[in-house]
Amino acid sequence: MISSLSEALAERGYDQLTPVQEAVSAPELVASDLLVSAQTGSGKTVGFGLAIAPTLLGEAERFGPAALPLALIVAPTRELAFQVRSELEWLYAKTGAVVASCVGGMDMRQERRALERGAHIVVGTPGRLRDHIERNSLDLGDIRAVVLDEADEMLDLGFRDDLEYILGEAPEGRRTLLFSATVPPMIVKLAEQFQTDAQRVSTLTGATQHADIAYEAVRVAQGDGEAAIFNLLRFHHDKGAIVFANTRAAVNHLTARLTNRGLATVSLSGELSQSERTHALQAMRDGRARVCVATDVAARGIDLPNLQLVIHADLPTNTESLLHRSGRTGRAGRKGISALIVPPKATGKAQRLLKWAKITAEWTEAPSAEDIQAADETRLMEDPAWAQAPTEEQAAFAARLLERHGPEAIAAAYLRLYQERQAAPEELRAPDAKPEKRPAQDFGPSRWFALSVGQNDRAEARWLLPLLCRAGGLDKTQIGAIRVQDSETLVELAEPAVDGFLSSLGADNVLEEGVSVRTVEGVPTFAPRQRNSGPRPEGGGKFGGKPKGDRFGDKPRGDRFDKPRGDKPRGDKPRFDKPKGDRFEDKPRKPREDRDEAPRKSASFSNPSERAGPPRDRKPRHKDGAKSDALRERTEGAVFGKGKPGGKPGAKFGGKPAGKPGGAKFGAKFGGKPGGKPGGAKFGGKPGPKSEGRVWGKPGGKADGKPKGKGFVGANDKPRRKD
Repeated sequence: MISSLSEALAERGYDQLTPVQEAVSAPELVASDLLVSAQTGSGKTVGFGLAIAPTLLGEAERFGPAALPLALIVAPTRELAFQVRSELEWLYAKTGAVVASCVGGMDMRQERRALERGAHIVVGTPGRLRDHIERNSLDLGDIRAVVLDEADEMLDLGFRDDLEYILGEAPEGRRTLLFSATVPPMIVKLAEQFQTDAQRVSTLTGATQHADIAYEAVRVAQGDGEAAIFNLLRFHHDKGAIVFANTRAAVNHLTARLTNRGLATVSLSGELSQSERTHALQAMRDGRARVCVATDVAARGIDLPNLQLVIHADLPTNTESLLHRSGRTGRAGRKGISALIVPPKATGKAQRLLKWAKITAEWTEAPSAEDIQAADETRLMEDPAWAQAPTEEQAAFAARLLERHGPEAIAAAYLRLYQERQAAPEELRAPDAKPEKRPAQDFGPSRWFALSVGQNDRAEARWLLPLLCRAGGLDKTQIGAIRVQDSETLVELAEPAVDGFLSSLGADNVLEEGVSVRTVEGVPTFAPRQRNSGPRPEGGGKFGGKPKGDRFGDKPRGDRFDKPRGDKPRGDKPRFDKPKGDRFEDKPRKPREDRDEAPRKSASFSNPSERAGPPRDRKPRHKDGAKSDALRERTEGAVFGKGKPGGKPGAKFGGKPAGKPGGAKFGAKFGGKPGGKPGGAKFGGKPGPKSEGRVWGKPGGKADGKPKGKGFVGANDKPRRKD
């Protein structure tokens, strides 16, 4: 070990090094990258200070003039960065090292000027260090060693990108040392990426993991958590303490409560400025404050002297947080207590947390008022002031006191003065005690009144109460029970408020909005409420009436029609007299080859090359638009080629051969008639000079029978071939 560092350790009172300090400063690891895992409070800061000293100094005992930094220390929080800087300053004091800090929340211009003047070691937080590198105010060209302190915490806080950027800017030949209380897979991956043949150093052993910390699980009744915390602090009156909470709001609340009870308390959370956080820690170190209430921002690396009590007001979220919180005490061989406040609803969570952390805690209860009083008497009797010899002034004043007051009076007065300086302890309930129900208050003498609105008028106590207060000049404490009946509401009023209530009523005893009031003699009898019990109105429906099954008639749902559906269709005749294929004629249709006319073939699907024989000659149309007799016999009165040649008058799909002029609006409904006035149908032209009887066709065709419009095929029209 370098002699200048040995002298600094001796002056600091280090008789021997801790296990982690001896491991990282071994001669065989001088030039290696290190991945170190050690418990909190084991002296890691001094350990990596010793580990990087040979890399920075070599064979020299002192540093040369400060220029570009030789070592870079990265810490997750500002408080830890300042603490690391303080530790390295006394460790390297005899080497002439210049240690600079680059921490978020501080003046960046002053940090830039300090870097311009030169520094051998730079300590900072990831975000601020990256800012300086990007602004070219921090040059890493001469860096020989990079140390990541609490590397797992930095990754948890989301600094992975910043760390990768910083390590990427550092020279490749540097040493990289990763220090962490735990080694999760993320740390291993980071080590594989930025370290070369890293040596693993671990001083975690099951026997000494928590040897200097006594864990206590304090059972408290539901709602007595704050009182239990105060009693713990009063019981350990002469010890420094830190109380951890999970949120900033809880920190502010606990700080106010403890300060009001007379305890010197400071707070530490992320919402405070850097100067406020520095002053809070300095107050704890100076003894001006005895209790620090903090979030997990103070759970890493902070070393406060005489801190012997850690209280978890809120249970930690994981085992790592539990270990790091508890690690604020029991440091450097000092003993400490870590107490978890466990209400009944959190018992299972506390048991699992301790099991996963492999911690055996003593389940106990918070100190009672008698325990605190006994502890106060013990501290008073064992105070070192009793053994000190009095000065001449003190002896003279004691003599005057004895002349005026007796020894017993002086001792009793001193005891009262001592107790007045201490806050009275809290009275705690048993941990398994259930919350006490508020006893029902005696309403006293009262009288009953009836209001003219009830359940039938949808009256409710929630709008009757403000109505009575507003219109009756009452206070809500003067109103007792409100019982809503079917047709009225019974209200109990305190006897002293009756006269004022009656005077506020009108001449007709009307309260407001048509609500009248009458006096009830004695205590009325309340009708049973039928909202959730009792028979329903006759009929069984929600609002009375017939049952659900008969809401469409007097008969059950299945008999609502005269006869069952399967017996006979509705109407006097069956729906279909004949089989489906014969529904439009009396006899089965003859095969087409037995008919007089030749079989038809659609022109649109015919192939001239496949037709047998010469094409069929058409008969010319007459000038008056009428067709030949043979053609009329075949197509007259049928729409779409489906109707019977001569249907009954008014048939739906069979037009009459001759009809009255313009007798049908649509020309016998979708079928134009062969005779009539020209254009007599609205959408079905008649076979006059201007129309060919086309359905949906436009009237006004030429005299030779050619239709203008296109659309559905009319009753008197035949699809024309396209030769």
